[in-house]
Amino acid sequence: MNKATSARVAVAIFFFVSGFGFSTWASRIPDIQRRLSLNDAELGMVLFALPVGLLGTMPVTGMLLQRFSSRLIMFIGALAFNAMLSVLGFATEVWQLVVGLLCFGASRNLLNISVNAQSVGVQAMYSRSIITTFHGIWSIAGFCGAGLGGVMVHYGVPPSWHFLGVGALMVLTGFLALPGVIEQPPASTGKRRFAWPDKPLMKYALICFAVMSCEGTMIDWSGVYFDKAVHASPQLVTFGFSMYMAAMAAARFAGDWLVHRFGVVVMIRYSGWMVFSGMLLAALLPYPATAGLGFLLIGLGVSCVVPLVFSMAGKSATLANGPAIAAVSTIGYLGFLLVPPMIGFIAEAAGLRWAYALMSFFGLAISYLVMREEAPVKAAA
Repeated sequence: MNKATSARVAVAIFFFVSGFGFSTWASRIPDIQRRLSLNDAELGMVLFALPVGLLGTMPVTGMLLQRFSSRLIMFIGALAFNAMLSVLGFATEVWQLVVGLLCFGASRNLLNISVNAQSVGVQAMYSRSIITTFHGIWSIAGFCGAGLGGVMVHYGVPPSWHFLGVGALMVLTGFLALPGVIEQPPASTGKRRFAWPDKPLMKYALICFAVMSCEGTMIDWSGVYFDKAVHASPQLVTFGFSMYMAAMAAARFAGDWLVHRFGVVVMIRYSGWMVFSGMLLAALLPYPATAGLGFLLIGLGVSCVVPLVFSMAGKSATLANGPAIAAVSTIGYLGFLLVPPMIGFIAEAAGLRWAYALMSFFGLAISYLVMREEAPVKAAA
C-alpha cells in the first residue's frame, strides 16, 4: 500500500470513529429524555450544551492547528471524544448531562476540524476529487451506529453500557489507525490564524449555516420525531435516523462523480430542493413510510454540501487549511448551535410537525444562495 492510499485509509478510519461515536449518542436521545423526565423544551435546552462546547472551542482549535500537527490534534480529539461518550450514559442528573455534553462538544470539535484538515492534506495527494468519500465514511459509520442503537433499544441495554462499550472500541480503533496518518506540519505562520470568513467564503459559510442547522435538527430530533409525531413503535424509533444516515452515506460516495458531471453549483442547488421537499413531506405526512422517505430526501440533500465547502475553504488565499475550515465552520456551527434548541421551543408551543415544516425553509435558502453565485465553482482536483 503506497503512502497516499495508506493515509487515505487511516483518515477514513478516523472519520468512521467520529461518525460512529456521534450517532451512538444520537440514537439514545429518546431514552435519555425519558429517563430524565424532560419535556421537549427542556430537552432542547439540554442539547444546547453540545454545540456550545463545540463552538466555544472553535477558535482554540484553529490556533492549535497553527502550532501543532493536525495528526496530534486529531488523535487527542478522538481520545477525548470517546472518553466523554463513555461517561454520558452514566448521567443521572440534568446538570451532569449538561456538563458532559459541553465536554463532548468541545472534544468533537478537536476531532472534527483536525480530521477535515487531514482530509484536505490527503486530497492534495490525488489528482481527482476524493473528499466527499471521507464524509461518506462518516455517514456509513453513523448508519451503523444508529443501527446498533436500535439493537440496544430492542434488547433493553441501558445507554451507560452501550456508550462505554462503543467508546472503548473506538479508542482501540484510533490507536490501530494512527500509524498510517500523514504527519501534517503546523500551518504556516505566513497566513493569518483564526479569523472570520472573508468575503469570498462568506456565502459558502452561510450555506454551511443552513445545512448544519438541518443536520443538527436531524441528529437531535429525528428519534424524538418518530417517537412523538409519527407515533412509531419502539422498534421503529431509530428508523428515520437510519434512513437519513443511509441516504447521506450513499450520496457522499456518489458525490465526487456527480460534482465532476454537474458542477458544484448545480449540486448545491438541487441539494437545497431535496432538503425542502424532505422536511415538508415528513411534516405533512407523519407516518413511518412517508416520514422515512422525507428523512431519506433530507439525507440526500445535506450529504455533499459541507464537504465541498470545506474543500474550498482549504484553498483559501488568506488562511491555512485548518484555520480556514475552522473559520467557515464557525458560521456553520452557529446553525448547529442555535437552531436545534429552538426546535424544542417550537415543538412545545405548536408541535414537532410545525417545527419540521419551518425547517424546510432552510432548503430554500440553500438553493437561493447558490443561485446567486456569479460563476460555477469547480470541484477540488
